[in-house]
Amino acid sequence: MSTTSTTTVEASATVTERRPAAPRTVRGRGASTRAASLASHAVLIGASLIALLPVAWLVFLSLGPDKDDYLHPGRIWSKMTLDNYAFVLQDTSFFDWLKSTLIVVLGTTLIGVVVAASTGYAVSRMRFPGYRKLMWVLLVTQMFPIAVLIVPMYQILSDLQLIDSYLGLILVNCTTIVPYCAWLMKGYFDTIPFEIDEAGRVDGLTPFGTFARLILPLAKPGLAVAAFYSFLTAFGEVAFASTFMLSDDKYTFAVGLQTFVSEHDAQRNLMAATAVLIAIPAALFFYLVQKNLVTGLTAGGTKG
Repeated sequence: MSTTSTTTVEASATVTERRPAAPRTVRGRGASTRAASLASHAVLIGASLIALLPVAWLVFLSLGPDKDDYLHPGRIWSKMTLDNYAFVLQDTSFFDWLKSTLIVVLGTTLIGVVVAASTGYAVSRMRFPGYRKLMWVLLVTQMFPIAVLIVPMYQILSDLQLIDSYLGLILVNCTTIVPYCAWLMKGYFDTIPFEIDEAGRVDGLTPFGTFARLILPLAKPGLAVAAFYSFLTAFGEVAFASTFMLSDDKYTFAVGLQTFVSEHDAQRNLMAATAVLIAIPAALFFYLVQKNLVTGLTAGGTKG
């Protein structure tokens, strides 16, 4: 009994002497130090300033009243004016360019996205003869430079009497937009479970009904990316528009900008003001599709 009690007292004394250590602060794996956070914010702010600097510089030059103000930008501060914008809106064919641009861009976007989405879905879901070769053929068409394509395209449009017509330019733009967008949409459709198609067939839907009523609503992010790419490509296209559109009132914005530059003169102040006005429709379209843009850009690359 005495031996047991002695051992118990010694053990309790040992436990009493061993005090628990003070709790240590353990930093999580994803936590960053204050210095790293400040550094990352500084990098992001610097990158944002670099991206915004050309736009701010263009807006600044557009406020100079003289065409040579870009040579002495410091003098613009004392004579800023909106006369360049007034001249562009009142004394040029700006609104004709706007109408032509909207017709071409919206037509190209609509036709291009519809054709690309249907092509991408067919290759993703259906195993018809040559479905793999079809996608590679579309990819090969992107290897030819525009300078090589203009001559045969001009001959084809001339035979179809589509020279100097909006439809002709829309179809030509689709030849460069559809191949890329078809690959993009195929990659996105591959991420949508095939069981959804099977459920649609069980409910009695046709393949087109399944595509239109079940798959397309799920593919909104991918469609947004395809539409944004189509919009910007047609919006800034110059070579085809300047070759196939012959009437001044059918010029797009990209071609209309060239009217401010001639062999012996360059009205850079008016060109800067027009460029600022042109950027507004593109910014508005980006605002409309930005919610689905990031999702569509990342989702399509998970499967090939």
